[in-house]
Amino acid sequence: MDILVVGGGGREHAVVRKLSMSQRVGKVYCAPGNAGIAALAECFDVAATDMEGMVALAKKLEVDCVFVAPDDPLVMGMVDRMNAEGIRAFGPSKAAAIIEGSKVFSKEFMKKHSIPSAKYEVFDSSAKAVEYVKLQNSYPVVIKADGLALGKGVIIAESFEDAEKGILSIMEDKVFGESGNNIVIEEFLTGPEVSVLSFTDGKTVRPMLSSMDHKRALDGNRGLNTGGMGVIAPNPYFTEELADRCMEEIFLPTVKNMAKEGRKFKGCLYFGLMLTENGPKVIEYNCRFGDPEAQAVLHMLDSDFIDIIDAVIDERLSDIDISWREGASACVIMASGGYPEKYAKGVEISGLDEDGQLEGVTVYHAGTAFKDGKTVTNGGRVLGVTAEGATLSEALKKAYEGVSAIEFDKAHYRTDIGRSAMDIVDR
Repeated sequence: MDILVVGGGGREHAVVRKLSMSQRVGKVYCAPGNAGIAALAECFDVAATDMEGMVALAKKLEVDCVFVAPDDPLVMGMVDRMNAEGIRAFGPSKAAAIIEGSKVFSKEFMKKHSIPSAKYEVFDSSAKAVEYVKLQNSYPVVIKADGLALGKGVIIAESFEDAEKGILSIMEDKVFGESGNNIVIEEFLTGPEVSVLSFTDGKTVRPMLSSMDHKRALDGNRGLNTGGMGVIAPNPYFTEELADRCMEEIFLPTVKNMAKEGRKFKGCLYFGLMLTENGPKVIEYNCRFGDPEAQAVLHMLDSDFIDIIDAVIDERLSDIDISWREGASACVIMASGGYPEKYAKGVEISGLDEDGQLEGVTVYHAGTAFKDGKTVTNGGRVLGVTAEGATLSEALKKAYEGVSAIEFDKAHYRTDIGRSAMDIVDR
């Protein structure tokens, strides 16, 4: 099978790498791709959101399947568009992708179907939102832009001043564009966070290895929210007992009720969970593989990826077995100085070989490009240095050894990825 992967970040590099290992895959193409992906796939300069350009490319290459990886084209309906042209595609329809595309939809969906989540209110007026926060007078408080915002559309406000500033920045200053026309204000939940990626064909749910993302920019979970600064898998807080409970209370009810509402979800459904004192609750849904969760989780997949993709598309996921490697994996993000705000591009990266790799680890490229024969930075999150080991401690040690061997000016990374999980592992 020849496959076209849509996207150009670390998640897409992980997808391309896993597909390239399959005995059933012929050529792998990627658009737009990046410097690391180019070592494994032929890349084309077509934007992930260029619907007609991507359809034309899929037809020109005569691919057997298109894997739509990022949120934007999924929410726009790229899978529907491919299917309308008779092209097989992996990912949810536009109707199903709304589960991530609109926070308002997902919150109201959970409320309607008694899926545990944080209490919330929806606002289309900044004045009313500010007044509500003032009356509640309870902090921290969570403020979310309704639409897509590169994984950064969430503000955790520690005071009224922070909350008011956050509301105005989203709704009046439009820092996230039209995504901020409506906002959701939620109660702040506490407890360990767990990310559970799952394969689903709209009927069956097959959770992948659980993982722990690290969203804040700085050590100690301080600083601004980012798209993710590192991840470990599996997450030691997510026990077998909790996994069974989530299947019954969250995973299956979500998939079954989406189908009942005419929004059958086929693809990768991401559950962002908080393990509270009152049980697991949903923080967010994503309609695709998380980034950098995909790097750590797909790294451990033992089954043939294309077998799973076919089973999801053909709605026969219950017929196949999915196996995972023993041990643990860790991914540490190396970001541009200043991320998630302003940062430079075009900075030369040293320490990588001609394939953009480093012995002893797997380097997933997120924001990289080729310039004058050199690999340079081309985004906020630049590299995801990933390693596996028999234990989490071993995986983390290898990943950080890899990080220390790679250099670029003003490189920024967290030094405490997985540290809180080690407390559990060591008990």
